[in-house]
Amino acid sequence: MRGVVVALGGNALQRSGGPGDWAEARRHMRATAAALVEVVRDGRALAVTHGNGPQVGQLLRQNEIAEREVPPRPLDALGAESQGQIGYLIAQELEAALARARLPRSVLVFVSRMEVAVRDPAFRRPTKPVGRFYPDAEARLLRKRTGWTLVYDGARGGWRRVVPSPQPTRWVEAEAVRSLLGRSWGERVVPVIAGGGGVPVIRNRTGGFDGVEAVIDKDRSAAVVAEALGVEDLAIVTDVPGVAVGFGKTWERWLGEVTPDELAQHAKNGEFAEGSMGPKVEAVLRFLDHGGHVGTIADIPSLRRALRGEAGTRVVRTAR
Repeated sequence: MRGVVVALGGNALQRSGGPGDWAEARRHMRATAAALVEVVRDGRALAVTHGNGPQVGQLLRQNEIAEREVPPRPLDALGAESQGQIGYLIAQELEAALARARLPRSVLVFVSRMEVAVRDPAFRRPTKPVGRFYPDAEARLLRKRTGWTLVYDGARGGWRRVVPSPQPTRWVEAEAVRSLLGRSWGERVVPVIAGGGGVPVIRNRTGGFDGVEAVIDKDRSAAVVAEALGVEDLAIVTDVPGVAVGFGKTWERWLGEVTPDELAQHAKNGEFAEGSMGPKVEAVLRFLDHGGHVGTIADIPSLRRALRGEAGTRVVRTAR
């Protein structure tokens, strides 16, 4: 059974401009689950990773509102909390959708940690925006009281906290999860792993791990998970139907099937922004470089067709 890791964005559950409530999350996940069922129907062993940006933003805001009565939690703890919250939602909707399709599977959610290097350059240059925007006076107070790094966004007229986004080096629970799932996991189980990129941890002097206030890109972590599970395919779900060069320009061109070398050259030419398509392309290239067969980038409506080679951008070692 051919295995695939599907990396869902946080927008698979919540869209910009929506109410951001639980009912909205359920509606969006129900639609996403229908697409994932089709992947299983095609005879694939499915594993799921997901983003958590909107959800962690909500948890950070709850921290602020309640801090006079409830001690605030650090960002790594909120990341773990979001894994449980979103994983529960995926399990509820995906198990039900699979049962309706007469493809019964247990959806198992694993709260996952990703080891990062303590000397990762990202810790010296925080760049990942989290939370809401703050006016000047509040930003000054927060900077003094918390030591946060805040940057000004002129377009939105406010200050926003930025945190490090280090590279994931190792999925801590990989060996244990592989052992629990067994060789035929695709016939019985859909694992949900490394939500929000996983909780970033660094190794301490006692041999254990300490959480760090950082955010790991979920697509980069998906590549680590796909490699650890030994699947053939990695599919990264985004808002657009594939990868384009000259995106938004008059010479825009959508890529179909390409080789890793072709895609890497486009990246070297500066085609893919760090805050959008860049990490997705990087994740696919890493996956292929570490033994993966096919990396796919597509949107949810075209996911099944993309995995069949009929849509999206497919990165393979020898393009047809």
